[in-house]
Amino acid sequence: MQNIILDNLNTAVVVLDQGFRVLTLNPAAETLLDTSLKRVLNQSIIILIPEESFREDLDRSLSQHQQFTRRETDFPINGEMINVDYSISPITCGEAKLLLEINPRDRLQRITREESLIAKQETSKILVRGLAHEVKNPLGGIRGAAQLLARELDEPGLKEFTDIIIQEVDRLRDLVDQMLGPLQPPKMQALSLHEVLERVVQLINAETGGELRLLRDYDPSIPDIPGDFERLIQAILNLVRNAMQAIDQVMTRSEGVITLRTRIARQFSPLSKLSKKGAQKRRLVCHLSIIDNGSGIPADLIENIFYPMISGRAEGTGIGLPMAQSIISLHQGLIECDSKPGTTTFHVYLPLSQEPLQPFSMATSQE
Repeated sequence: MQNIILDNLNTAVVVLDQGFRVLTLNPAAETLLDTSLKRVLNQSIIILIPEESFREDLDRSLSQHQQFTRRETDFPINGEMINVDYSISPITCGEAKLLLEINPRDRLQRITREESLIAKQETSKILVRGLAHEVKNPLGGIRGAAQLLARELDEPGLKEFTDIIIQEVDRLRDLVDQMLGPLQPPKMQALSLHEVLERVVQLINAETGGELRLLRDYDPSIPDIPGDFERLIQAILNLVRNAMQAIDQVMTRSEGVITLRTRIARQFSPLSKLSKKGAQKRRLVCHLSIIDNGSGIPADLIENIFYPMISGRAEGTGIGLPMAQSIISLHQGLIECDSKPGTTTFHVYLPLSQEPLQPFSMATSQE
């Protein structure tokens, strides 16, 4: 029973002996430390977490036989810094002398960020649906009136004006349709994400004449994932084009670099989807990073980039990113973004397996 409870805790738990050597650790600790019990058994925890203050806390807890807790501490794990809270408790159980509990704070920050993003998407869908009803109905009336008026006009010069009215109405209707996003559920099948990326690379190379550098950093161990091939191409193409436009703002395309990186993300909690079930925890997800060296996204804009009609460019429509988010959400996935001048990264998370979906689009809301 104790092992079952330990294995299912979200908190990383490590048991150490008197020399701070690892006696056991639970799956959450294996994920956090990016290792396995087999690899670190009887090794010093200091090798995994080479932090001086951490070593001092271990010594103090062992010698004084007291519990010590630190909040918001940066741990270097495999060359990356993660922010954690940790507690060290003295225990007496055979060789076991210390119990280490680690709670990564970035998980809480991610949950807060995702909840905010989901709320924005829900608000966006409601706004877009209302806008569609308010705009499309009068557009149909305007177009019909213009067509009737054109039939009554004998002078070709006047018909030119009715043609302009009809063309502009059609343009606005197409724009609203784009804002509504896909109305049909995705055609799910097992596919290679790397094949999707290669098609995107092919399209961008054709569009730019091969002038823009596209770097591939793929993890070949990623298995096929469930997805709609054409829609995933559209979503990722929108993100890559957004990166390309950011590059165009500050440099020539020959100086620009876009990196497509794929990895497996472990214990991704939660991977959110817009459904009645809410957030879901998944042990493994596919993580695609689209990284560019463009102008970056202004701090006052980055929180709103997934709203329709929000764009940092005067000529932008603000449709591409919301459409990409809508398509990825249909796949029970999520897009996040972080940006600073010279480096912008869009993180796309897609599940490796999928439960039956509740179809939705930006034009529909979940009751």
